[in-house]
Amino acid sequence: MAWLALIFAGLCEAFGVLMIMRLNNQRNWQSLAMLILGFSGSFLLLSYAMETLPMSTAYAVWTGIGASIGAILGMIFYGESRSWKRILCIALIISGAVGLKLVA
Repeated sequence: MAWLALIFAGLCEAFGVLMIMRLNNQRNWQSLAMLILGFSGSFLLLSYAMETLPMSTAYAVWTGIGASIGAILGMIFYGESRSWKRILCIALIISGAVGLKLVA
């Protein structure tokens, strides 16, 4: 259950990052509320996951999920570079997170 919470924490983290971009483009209370909701959910789920999982593993996986999805969303929604080097780096981050799951 802790791993599922950790995955959802990473998804909430990526959602929070996406809401930062939305808040920069649309300064309104809905954007701010969704940003707060995304990061609050992320921290709550991370905290829950860390009751069972080692802190180093949980934090690395959480940041890896957030960073990878954030980069992918940047490519999709904001026209950021889709070079093979960026995609390779994202794949390395994801494989590192999977590796930590396998050894934890």
